[in-house]
Amino acid sequence: MERPNPLVQVVKAIALFISVILVIIPFWSVLATSLADQKTINKSAGGMVMWTSSPSLNAYKAILSGGVVTRAMIISIGITVVGTLLSLATTAGLAYWLSRKSFGSKPMLLLLLGAVLFTPGLIPSYLVVKEFNLLDSWWSLILPVMVNAFNVIVMRAFFQELPQELFESAEIDGASSFTILTRIVLPLSKAVLAVIGLFYAVAYWNAFFNALLYIQTTDKWPMALVLRTFVVNQTTIGGDQVGMSEVMPPQLPLQMAILVVAIVPILIVYPFLQRHFAKGVMIGAVKG
Repeated sequence: MERPNPLVQVVKAIALFISVILVIIPFWSVLATSLADQKTINKSAGGMVMWTSSPSLNAYKAILSGGVVTRAMIISIGITVVGTLLSLATTAGLAYWLSRKSFGSKPMLLLLLGAVLFTPGLIPSYLVVKEFNLLDSWWSLILPVMVNAFNVIVMRAFFQELPQELFESAEIDGASSFTILTRIVLPLSKAVLAVIGLFYAVAYWNAFFNALLYIQTTDKWPMALVLRTFVVNQTTIGGDQVGMSEVMPPQLPLQMAILVVAIVPILIVYPFLQRHFAKGVMIGAVKG
């Protein structure tokens, strides 16, 4: 077996180190700015900081004191949990049906492939949501995007790779399709469920455009829309919006604190799925 070239290994290590540093620096700057006070902000000419000698949690206390950010966090967590569970259930059921080549599965598969290639326009989607009386409802953020055609196709491919003898023996023993799916298929599919579940969760958590279109009441805003309003659009955050009556922290630390709070939930979820993630992302890859 040929030994790896030491010079190549050193170059790879340096490139990896530089890549990690380039990824960490923006996150560190956001975190440091969220902990900075007005004096530190002034020293950096009112911009982002890399280090603060007197870190303060005032910005986090302000945004988590019962105002719009706290409410949006609860709403986003609820939408993400409910939406991800419903999406996984419908995706797994549809993928299992398509993998078994049941009656009508081929036309449905062609329809799914068409959905991957051709997406509905903005106006038709809005009209459908309106006709079902979902405007200004949290269900408008779940039902229109509950099933992703690409995820169904990926999960179907995974189900087809499972040993068919398991299905045949279960059918001989009189097991129904639902029993086979819940007792045999899903326990063997933790990797693909973890990956697709993470994809769905991130999509629900970060989706702001549907909320911008369908949610008209500010009290129903999810976290992504709050993030867009106060961080991307640079809208000034008032004390009434974060539940504070006393002196407010500087605007920039408040905005960066909102950004940190919006990132943390996904960072918490990822480590629990990491051991399945490496196997799951290889689904559908060419094997040599």
